[in-house]
Formats: sequence, C-alpha cells, structure tokens
Amino acid sequence: MMLACQRFVSAVRNSRTLSRHVTTWSPVGAAFNAQQTKVDLFQKNVGLFGVPGLSTPAGFEVAQQRALRETEQLVETACNNPPGALTVETFDQLSDSLCKVADLADFVKVGHPDPAFRDAAEKACINIGTVVERLNTNVELCRSLKNLLDNKEVLDSLDPDTRRVAELFMFDFEISGIHLDESKRGKAVSLNVNLLDLNNEFLNGTHLPNRIEKTALPEHIRHCFSIDGNSIQIGGLHADSPDELVREAAYKIFLFPNSSLLLCLDDLLTCRNELAKLVGYESFAHRALNGTMAKTPVCFCFAETVMKFLELLTDKLSDRTAKDFNLMRDMKMKMNSRSTELMPWDHSYFSSAVRAERYKIDPSLYSPYFSLGACMEGLNMLFSQLLGVSFQNEQPMAGEVWSEEVRKLAVVHETEGLLGYIYCDFFRRPDKPHQDCHFTIQGGRLKKDGEYQHPVVVLMLSLPPPTRSTPTLLNPGMMENLFHEMGHAMHSMLGRTRYQHVTGTRCSTDFAEVPSILMEFFATDYRVVNQFARHYQTGQPLPKSMVSRLCESKRICGAADTQLQVFYAALDQVYHGKPQNQSTTDILKKMQEKFYGLPYVPNTAWQLRFSHLIGYGAKYYSYLMSRAIASMVWRQCFQKDPFNRDMGERYRREMLAHGGSKEPMLMVQGMLQSSPTVEELVDALVADLDTDSVTCRDDSS
Repeated sequence: MMLACQRFVSAVRNSRTLSRHVTTWSPVGAAFNAQQTKVDLFQKNVGLFGVPGLSTPAGFEVAQQRALRETEQLVETACNNPPGALTVETFDQLSDSLCKVADLADFVKVGHPDPAFRDAAEKACINIGTVVERLNTNVELCRSLKNLLDNKEVLDSLDPDTRRVAELFMFDFEISGIHLDESKRGKAVSLNVNLLDLNNEFLNGTHLPNRIEKTALPEHIRHCFSIDGNSIQIGGLHADSPDELVREAAYKIFLFPNSSLLLCLDDLLTCRNELAKLVGYESFAHRALNGTMAKTPVCFCFAETVMKFLELLTDKLSDRTAKDFNLMRDMKMKMNSRSTELMPWDHSYFSSAVRAERYKIDPSLYSPYFSLGACMEGLNMLFSQLLGVSFQNEQPMAGEVWSEEVRKLAVVHETEGLLGYIYCDFFRRPDKPHQDCHFTIQGGRLKKDGEYQHPVVVLMLSLPPPTRSTPTLLNPGMMENLFHEMGHAMHSMLGRTRYQHVTGTRCSTDFAEVPSILMEFFATDYRVVNQFARHYQTGQPLPKSMVSRLCESKRICGAADTQLQVFYAALDQVYHGKPQNQSTTDILKKMQEKFYGLPYVPNTAWQLRFSHLIGYGAKYYSYLMSRAIASMVWRQCFQKDPFNRDMGERYRREMLAHGGSKEPMLMVQGMLQSSPTVEELVDALVADLDTDSVTCRDDSS
C-alpha cells in the first residue's frame, strides 16, 4: 500500500576545425572521461546520500526506528482527522517515510561494496516490508480512506491527482485482503510475509553456480570454467563461447535442476495463487495486471488478453522466426559444427555470427568513438534541446557515496532550476552485480512548506573504469544501455508529481519501460549519434556508414530474439495463471514447444534461472508492450526530427510528468492522439523488424 518502492555541448566544440589528438570536453564529458577526484578525507562524513547516521551500517537500525515512530504518528493523524485532501497527504507522507528507508536499503543491499552495509540494508528491507504488510491490513487506517472515498461531496472536491492517489491506496488495501474477516486478514499477512522469504530464497538461488566433478568434462574444455579442487563450478551459460562443447556443457550443467529450488518455486507460485484467491482474484496474474495498461478497457483486459497479445505476435512472427532459425542453422553448418541441429545454447552465438558475417560488425571498431564522456555529452545535448534540461557535475562529500568512482550529477532545467540528483555508479568492481539498472532512492513530492522534495536516483552500469591514459570506451550495446537507463532517470527527474507514491517510475510496470526503450531509438539515430560520437584521440566523427551497418545488423535474427522474449512472457503468464497440476518443468517444456521453436533439453530447468519471476511476476510481457508503445511514439513524434522541442514538451507534458498519477493508457493516448489496439501494438513490433533503416538516416524522408 504505502510502499511504492521497488527497477551539452558536443564532444568537440567545432568538428570542422578539429586537429588530430586535440579534443575539448565540457565539464560533464571531462568528469566521465577522467579518473574521479578523491574526496577530502578530513571532511566530516555526511552519510550515504547525505543522510545523517548512515556513515555506518548501524545507521540503518536508527533510520528504521525513526521511520517507525513517524509511521505511528501519521497513522494516528490519518485515523483521527476528518476525511479530505489532508487524508491523502498523510497517507503519502506515511509512504514517503517508509520508502526513504526501504528504497535506499534496496539499493545498498546489492550495490554497496561493504558486506556489513549490505547485510544491514537487507534486514532493513525485510523489516520495513513486514511493517507495510501489516499496515495494508490495518482496518482503522483503511476506514479513514474509505470514509473519504464514500463521501461524494468530499470526493468531488478533490483534484484528479489526489483522487487517483486515494484510489491507488485503497487498491493496495483491497489486494492485501482488507475486506476479509479477521482470521483471513491474518492469513493474508502471513502469506505476504512468507512470500518475502520465498522471494529472497528463489532470487538468491537463481544466481548460485552448479558444480560437477572435474572428470565429467573433457580435459580440453575444463580451463574455460572455474576449477575448485576436484570439481568445476559453472555460474553462467557461456552463450558467446565459440566452442560448441563449452556452450553445451554450460547449458546442461548450469540449468541442471536443483531439487530444493524447484520446491521453493512451487511454494512461491502456490503462495502467490493462494493469496490472490484469498483476496478475490481468479489468479495471481489477474491480481498483478489490475492497474496496468493490460487491464485498461481502451486497450485490452486482464490475463487472457495478454496471452492473446503474445499469441498474435507469435503468429505474425512465425515466418520471420523460421527464416532466422534457418539462417542460424546454415551458419552452424558453414562453421563445420559437429551437429547440424540448432539447439538453445546456439541461439545467441550463431545469431551474432550471422550479423558479424553480413555486416562486419566489430564492436572494438566502434568503441573509440563512444568514450563515456562523449556519450554523456550526447545525452546532455539531447536533453537540453529536447527538454531544456542539462547536467552539472558535483563533487560528493565524504561518506556520501559508496565508492570513489561514483559520479554525482545535478539535473537542472533552464527555467525551473534544480530538478534532482543522479548518482552514476558506472564502473565494475568486485562483488558488484553485472547488471544495468535504475534505483529510486528518494521520490519527488510537494512538501507541506511548498518546497519540492527533489528526486534522487542511482544508475548502475558495469563498465570498465578509465585509466590515466584512456577513458572508458563503450561498445554499441553499452552505449544503448546507457541511453536506456538514462531514460528511466529522466522519467524520475521530470515526473514532478504532487505525491511521491506516484512519482517518476512509480507507475505500472508495462508503462515504466516506455521512456527507457524510447531512448534506444534516439541512440541509434545517426542525427543524434553524429552530435557526440567522436574518436577519443583524433576527434574524427563516427562514419555514417558504420551507424547504418549497426542499425541494419540489429534486424538480423530480430524475429527469433523477439520470439524468445515472447516465450519468457508466456511462461510467466502460465506460471501465474490458474494452477496447471503439472510440474514447472513440464509447463516449461510445453510452452517452449509452443512459443519458441528450439527443442527442450532433457534434465534442464531454465525456469530456476528466471530471476524476473520475482520482480516481474505475471508482468514480464511489459518489455514487449513497452517496446511496441515506444516504437509508435518514435515513429509518430520523433522520427522526422529527434530534436523537436515541441514534441519534447508534449512528451514531458503527456507522459513523463504524471508518473503513476494518471491511467497509463491515457498518457499514451495523450501522446499519440489515439488509443492503440492489440493489433497495432503487434504491428509496431513487427514493423521494427521489417522497415528500412530509417533511424540511421540524417534526413526526414
């Protein structure tokens, strides 16, 4: 309920007058193309993110206790005041107080290099989560909100945002079983608390390596894996290995079923289904999809039609997917494979091989043009022209950041001033997850004194750090990921909502990915790339032909890649639909045959590595739907001119500004001036695979 917590100037001033080995960086570019200035050790430790007390792990306990005291006071205020706008404001303060601890802890438990900080943060997450589940079944607290929603005169006096936030809080009460009798409410709390433990157990298990006796593998491939005494440890799929036997061994061993984790997944799905049925839903999928674009009447309704979307997309892609798999088979035969049958461990390797052969894409040839500083200047330039927003590099205070490599950016609007802060945790280090993601640390909201609480976010990437002689150089995939994650950050910065419960990315999952995926279209448009992609040594611009080849190569085997995502999304839907009375592995086999096209491999359990079942349970389809929406927005609004300020302002006004305070499909409708149908969404995804390389052109044709 309360917890909405959880996911420039050009590189050179004038490219026409460049001389070799001379590159002028703006302050933003310079900050990211050089090693970070060390913090003054004699400064007072201000605590993580400037939060007093978080200079040590013990600070999390203090922060929890403070939040719990505030919670008690705010619950009393909400229950004793007459119904009105103050009721909603109090609920939002309650949400904000808890989120300030839980959101920060959610990042620290995975991103901090100190195990003591990580452990303290994980305990804080569990403790705050337990408090939230109890608040969700607090009858008096719910009654104070119900009195407001049942009072037509009071309800009519509320502005649309306040009314929607009140309804969202009530929805959180309802899905937690507030309408149940006391014994069933207690059961709902117990199920939710149990789910917290099961979620953690399963999520941790998805990353654990599998072991096998060293003698079980041929001697000539053992060196490809981690050897520990007499056993070999395999912690990934090695999907890009040129050695087919390495890929096959990694696939079969890493995905070998773990009996305890299979039981954990069974318990997790059973618990979710039991909770959904208890609070009145047909399945967990029906519960999860309430409030998303997938339930909005102007689009389509609930879980059955998510499957319709996936089935229609599969049908539209079938010929293209078959063609892609044939290309991969031909490549496998051409490379003198010991087997001509295409297997799941071949997909990534041979799709890349086909692209490389056809378009001669060598990432190392692109990297010198994509220094991190150049890419950050490109983003700065784009946001400045499109949205009137720019970055300013700030030096963190002692203790404010968890690694000396973290950069801090102030995000400033040309007329509105400071919008918020982005902490850029971009570089690899030991024990840091190898994933790209966005964390909300503090949500934006209008405070009682009229001041705006600025949003604070972290962007986490896994890039090589700069050296004294060479800046961090990104390959094309890294560059696109940077643009993607910055799309989330700008959603957080520009979502200037009155209530933090719905700020920025605190919106439906299938809408939250639209701004980030839209940024990928900008990242592959030559008119945008040409503004910043310069060789870090010579200053020469990236040739247009290289951008064109890159764009064209992305469509090769694109249907098969999309179909793989359809398979994942369909599996997620079935797992969270009505119980199938089958093992999760039997369901996997059936769904793989129907939605993928490559054979199931006996004695494997890929579902045990499907970590998105936790954060995206019944919502993994969101990636596909968001991509379809982003494609439509790009084509209709930005393809003709990616720097169009009027369209940028419309984009902020209709989509970014509202966070979750407006129905997601209504935001899409405002941007596109129409409501897309299921068929139009599918057609948008297919068009991305078929169209000429329009995003690579530098004209408006």
